[in-house]
Amino acid sequence: MHDAARRTADLLAILLPREDHGPDHPAGRAAVIAALRAHGEPEPVELSDADLGGLREAATELAQVFTAGDAGTAAGRINALLAGRAHPPRLTTHDGTSGWHLHVDGSDDAPWAEWFLTSSCLALAVLLAERQAPPGGFCASPSCGRPFVNTGRGAPRRYCSAACGTRERVARHRKNATAGA
Repeated sequence: MHDAARRTADLLAILLPREDHGPDHPAGRAAVIAALRAHGEPEPVELSDADLGGLREAATELAQVFTAGDAGTAAGRINALLAGRAHPPRLTTHDGTSGWHLHVDGSDDAPWAEWFLTSSCLALAVLLAERQAPPGGFCASPSCGRPFVNTGRGAPRRYCSAACGTRERVARHRKNATAGA
């Protein structure tokens, strides 16, 4: 399930509108298909304009889970997203094209947006239950803002990577050193 949660964060990074997503940002079909392939989606991966629009809407809804400040809020948001959308859990191999895995969407040929929303909620719910903490967040670095998942134990993460955390600590140190001089 951690892989599915990471897939969610990677797709949110592509699908969510951001101020730094200028006209050259790869937020289109090719970037989404590449991310799906990178996370093991079997070929052929084909997305219509309607599929892409549905995935963007699902990403906007899933972002609410990543902005939750505590486990209770995150759980409430996941439950609200699953309500009326999730179907009884079922195991599938997609007719033998993949290993057995769990789905809560309507069928193996459910629309991309339904699959993305329900499978992401399932993965985030498992992560929340394992950690008893919000399953993810958005990087606190003003120059980043990338979504990330919390898979480790310990203190809640604020940054998507060690690089972002280090960059922000160095910037604070330099600012404090300049202000003290």
